[in-house]
Amino acid sequence: MSVLSELLELLRLERLEESLFRGQSQDLGWGSVFGGQVLGQALSAAEQTVPSERRVHSLHGYFLRRGDTSRPIVYDVDRIRDGASFTTRRVVAIQKGRAIFNMAASFQVEEPGLDHQDPAPQAPGPEGLLSERELAHKFADAIPERLRPRALSERPLELRPVDPADLLKPPPVRDPHRQVWVRAAGEMPDDPRVHQHLLAYASDFHLLGPTLQPHGVNWFTPGMQIASLDHAMWFHRPFRLDEWLLYDLESPSSSGARGLARGRFFTRAGELVASTVQEGLIRKRG
Repeated sequence: MSVLSELLELLRLERLEESLFRGQSQDLGWGSVFGGQVLGQALSAAEQTVPSERRVHSLHGYFLRRGDTSRPIVYDVDRIRDGASFTTRRVVAIQKGRAIFNMAASFQVEEPGLDHQDPAPQAPGPEGLLSERELAHKFADAIPERLRPRALSERPLELRPVDPADLLKPPPVRDPHRQVWVRAAGEMPDDPRVHQHLLAYASDFHLLGPTLQPHGVNWFTPGMQIASLDHAMWFHRPFRLDEWLLYDLESPSSSGARGLARGRFFTRAGELVASTVQEGLIRKRG
């Protein structure tokens, strides 16, 4: 089974009771459960309690504790409201009897309405760009040994940075802006919900990167402690994640040992399909 197929299977979850689900974890060398996996699984759990004609349009979650990849995660769904047009769910992810993540999500029936969007930013296409995994193999000797397995392992997503950093040099001071092309590393089913689960998973990659760039540090800088605190996401238009999406990222502010980042997903045709916002813990210890 490919890493992508394994992840899609993990996102389906095991149903224990009417509103109780259990999920396993995929260890990609992070040393703990990847936040995007918990996000995608929590969304999957919530959606399995919602009528199929209602699609998620927003979610807001908080990362509370590190997850253990060797133990299952239980997802407890609270059916907050079932309205005429909107459905609201609250999900708590539990491991070892303690909450590691909680999320509120809202679902809506499909409706016509007013339509406008930000114009798509300028960016070179994904053709000719190296994937993150290809870049990692190119600079393998420069990657700290503890992070090397994560960087070199097979991934369920293909990520191609538009302007990748040179890992052989100290990180330069750069504007808080980054662009990454992303798509699934293989074919995906036609179920739009599965594409939304995987995009929620993908949205946690690179999101805090722009908060570090103006300060000349990165994830490899000694003494850096970086962790996601909360995550919000809005789904605007239909999309497929087995087709390229441009993830356009920026950071408007960092202060108080926290950094704020915003992201937008665009299709190659320039359609804005989803937006994200995340605040992360950013500490530089002596």
